[in-house]
Amino acid sequence: MADWLAALDRRADLRAKAGLTRELRPRAAGDPVVDLAGNDYLGLAAHPEVTAAAAAALSAYGLGATGSRLVRGSTDAHHALEDALADWLGADRSLVFSSGYLANLAAVRGLVRPRTLLVSDAHNHASLIDGCRISGAEVLVTPHADVDAVAAALAAAPGRPAVVVTESVFSVDGDLAPLGRLHAVTREHGALLLVDDAHGLGVTGPAGAGGVAAAGLAGQPDVVVTATLSKALGGAGGVVAGPAPFVRHLVETGRTFIFDTAPPPAVVAGVHAAVGLARAGDDLRAELAERVALAVGRLRAARLAVSDPDGAVVSVTAPGPEAATAWAADCRDRGVAVGCFRPPSTPDSRSRLRLTVNAGVPRRDFARALDVIVACAP
Repeated sequence: MADWLAALDRRADLRAKAGLTRELRPRAAGDPVVDLAGNDYLGLAAHPEVTAAAAAALSAYGLGATGSRLVRGSTDAHHALEDALADWLGADRSLVFSSGYLANLAAVRGLVRPRTLLVSDAHNHASLIDGCRISGAEVLVTPHADVDAVAAALAAAPGRPAVVVTESVFSVDGDLAPLGRLHAVTREHGALLLVDDAHGLGVTGPAGAGGVAAAGLAGQPDVVVTATLSKALGGAGGVVAGPAPFVRHLVETGRTFIFDTAPPPAVVAGVHAAVGLARAGDDLRAELAERVALAVGRLRAARLAVSDPDGAVVSVTAPGPEAATAWAADCRDRGVAVGCFRPPSTPDSRSRLRLTVNAGVPRRDFARALDVIVACAP
């Protein structure tokens, strides 16, 4: 009867030998560690206007939404946030989910029709990969950011409905997808373009409207945008934005929308306040860009292999998973939190530290954190 537990123990041992053990580390309120691991790019998670809006909604609505959106979970706060996000993204309409992961599952599945071909970038996030898998559609994975491969895949499937699936700013190395060229190819072949703008929203584009807006594709009828509300907006949840008929389709058929409890109104209200701050946050984005350049220059001066980031994600190659784990642990012991990405979280089986630049970290602490990363390098 306990054989299945023994089998799990054996698999855990194999992961440990490969340097792939993962563990939870609780973080106390007021943790003094310099945070280059979280995704609070603009430092809005604890902004007074954000927390005040959340507190007011908590008092007005209570702790939870008390039901799914179609039962009792839709509040004035949810609809106000959706209107604000649609306006910011230049979309007809937007729909808020309880996580970016669920938003991606819904968007991919909602775009699939009989015989649909999904053309997915090799570096796409796990939520997009899972969305493609559970959709039941045929999936073709193309090399990273290879527009010619996407064009060839679409040309080889004439007459079939197709969706090209990509991130805008990729979550591992922080590079920007060639969205303009991808859209030209998809339009040429009558396909649709689905863009996960999780790491672009608030960081790139006019007024921080994201990579899709930066590419001049906002509001295009053959483009659907998803994003999380947990990164530059400092909250939680996800959004799908696009043509109104598609959003209506998700309301009526999207399983991860229909059968999931709505995000808490307090979180939604806080995110709404963060949207206003992010739209007006050109100074924060300028600070981010300066810090990204500072990080890349400092790390390359130490002869570390660093990505060429287009957003606020800086990737630093590690010799292997064990070295990456030890490097991150040494940084943490010196008061600096960094991301540690190892297979299977990396699409190319290459281990790395991932630094997410945060405009809310005092500049002196940021500079010290870079020194710590260099000093701890294997």
